[in-house]
This record gives sequence, structure tokens and C-alpha cells, in this order.
Amino acid sequence: MVKSRIASLLLFMAVVLASWWSTAICHNITAILDNFPDYSIQNGYMTSTKIADEVNSRQTLTCLVLPNIVMSALAADHAPASLKNALRLLVLLDYFDSQKLHDIDGGTTITTTLFQTTGEAIGQEGFVNITNLRGGRVAFGSAVPGSKLTSDYTKSIRQIPYNISKISAPIIFPGLFDDGAASDANLTAILEKAGCKIFASLISSSGMIKIFQVAMVKGLTLFAPTDEAFKAKGVPDLNSMSSADLVTLLQYHAVASYNPKDSLKTVHHPIATMASGAAGNYEITVTVQGDDVTLHTGVDSSRIARTVLDETPVCILTVESVLLPEELFGNAPSLEPAPAPGAAEESPAPQVATPVMAPAPAPALAKVPVPAPAVMSPADSPASAPAAESPDDVADKEDDRSTAAVAKVTSFCMVMAAVVLM
Repeated sequence: MVKSRIASLLLFMAVVLASWWSTAICHNITAILDNFPDYSIQNGYMTSTKIADEVNSRQTLTCLVLPNIVMSALAADHAPASLKNALRLLVLLDYFDSQKLHDIDGGTTITTTLFQTTGEAIGQEGFVNITNLRGGRVAFGSAVPGSKLTSDYTKSIRQIPYNISKISAPIIFPGLFDDGAASDANLTAILEKAGCKIFASLISSSGMIKIFQVAMVKGLTLFAPTDEAFKAKGVPDLNSMSSADLVTLLQYHAVASYNPKDSLKTVHHPIATMASGAAGNYEITVTVQGDDVTLHTGVDSSRIARTVLDETPVCILTVESVLLPEELFGNAPSLEPAPAPGAAEESPAPQVATPVMAPAPAPALAKVPVPAPAVMSPADSPASAPAAESPDDVADKEDDRSTAAVAKVTSFCMVMAAVVLM
């Protein structure tokens, strides 16, 4: 009986491990596109705008890619903040391989894109029209009434784990690129409108507003406490702080890189803030539970309440509590209510979520293709030198290695189950 249960457990582990391993290895759009240098510019922008993080969080989709010459022309005319939603329009939340595209019922269909999930799309802006035309041609266009089918399906690049298809031109609609650059935004007005008037007043009076405005050009994430957060019980008296300490506290609420909420969910290292330096680490760690993202300082914790502004390379997030760095307030009493007398002996200590580490600074906008190895002269080359591998061959080998790894894990568990039953 015991052996049977152990064997069943091992077989169950084989299925779970195989499923987890396959997902962990395959679902990384940046790694997949790294094998195709013809699309390196779009890959770079997807990484720097954090669209890649949004793609990697999903299981079934189709990513439409533009060749470098087309993406380069598009990027030359528009700022990264304006490009972000254009890139989201190229991510279809359904799987369309070549056969499915050519067998669309009725010859046309409307499909949802990643842009629709942001809540920023108006009307049909977050949808794409896919239509079969004469001669086997498949075209794409915005679903906004009056929009033209401006892009043609060229070929399928990869099918696993996502379908990645090459198209001839971007999908656009009137007004897609009308928004101004995030660096032109009135930071104080945005914060005040979001219910962060005290924080806005503090960064203005301390002079930090100028530093933040300069940072907005290259990358800035603000964790802005609401007015209620400053009025909460246990928050230190800011009037008693020195000017230097107050500036440090405000710097602790800023990161000199672009980190929207979805990207914070996948972080792997402590986040260095603008206060980090010789005076101390001044870092923040992150935990995630469902859609909730919580920041931890070592003294207190604060949940991210909402996104106020998300326009590459600037993100403003409101937080429910003032972030108190351990370097300044390490001896401060906890803001949590004190336990009743004897409670420590009667109940176990609360469990603390293991922090998820934060990302390194965002990479450069465009990925530069890795140069091909130098070709040896005929005199130096062996007689049977292998031919250079194409990107498809490289990707196929990576898929084969992933499949082999899954098979080995599964086989190991099945063999152990058989041994137990002997």
C-alpha cells in the first residue's frame, strides 16, 4: 500500500515537473527572438518598454514581428512612449499559424490584442482585423472603423511556444501616436490629481522635482505615497527631519529606471533606489500575491495601489504607505499594532513572504545582432567544415534540448516509481 502511494506520487511529480520545466524553458519571447537577428530592433524595444514581460506572462498568443528596416523607420519617427501601444497591437491574444490564417471562417475575423488589456484603448482600438484577400493573401489592419488593411502576412517564423509571424508593416489607427513624450508631462500636476498632494509639495519644496524631471528623459519610476499615507499613525514627523534626511527619504521613493507594475512582478534582485550609494544600500524588495505587488523596506511594507502614469520611460505608481528606509528608521517602532500581552507565547510568529528580487536596469532600446564568427580561409579550414547554422536550426536545436531535458526528468520519476513497486 505504501509502495503504491509512493509510486503514484512519483508519477504525479513526473507530470508536474515536465509541465513546469517546459513552461519555464520555452516561454521567453526575448530569448526566442534572440535567434533571429532580422528582428533584433523590435526585440530590443519590446524588452526596453517591458512589453516582453507582458508577453512572457501569457501562454497562448501570436506575436507579429517587423523586419529591422521597417522597425527602424518606425522608431525614428516616434518616441519609445508612443511606440509602446503600437508594439502591443502586434501581440494577438490568440494562436494564428499559417493554416489558421488561411482558413478563417467567412474570410475575416476581429481578434483582441495586448493593447486592449491595458484599459487605455477606446472603442475598437485594441482589436485587429485579419482578412483573407484574393490570391491567398492575408492582411492585417486596425479594427477602428475606416482603418485600412495596411500590413500583409509574409511568413511564419516559429510555432512553439508562441506563433511568431513576419508582417510587412505596422498596424496603426488615427491618433495612435498623438500622445506627447512622458518627459513633457507636468509631474506636480499628475501627482496632485492622483491624490498625492503632500508628496508633490515635498519634492517641489526640497528641489527634488528638478532631479526627477531630468531622470524622466532616460527612465524614472516613482512610488508616490497618497495623502492618507502621510497622515497614517506611526509615520515620523517630517518637520523634525533634517533637510538631508528628507531628501534621502524622497529619493528612496524613486528608481532611476522604468519599472511598471507588471515588470515588478518578475523581479529577481533588490531594487536600488535613487538614495542608494555610499551612505547605504537603501534598497527595496518585492513580493507578489496574485495581482498585488508589495514593497518591503525592512521597516515597513506598502502595497502598490494603482498606476497613475505608464509611458515609457516613466512610470508613476501610488503606494498605500510611506516607505521608511531601514538606514534612516531602523530603530523606529513597527507601524503594525502591538500584540496583546502573552500573545507571543500563545500563537506562532506570522509568516513573512519571501521577497522576490527586482530587475537590473532596463537594457538598451535596440539589440545589436551578434556578429557572425570569422570565416576561415580554405587553407585554414578543415576539409569537412560544417556549414553555418541558420537561426531556424539554432532554435530547433534549443527546442530539442528543452524536450530532451523534459523527457529525462519524466523518465527519472517513472523509473523511480517502477523501482518502488518491485
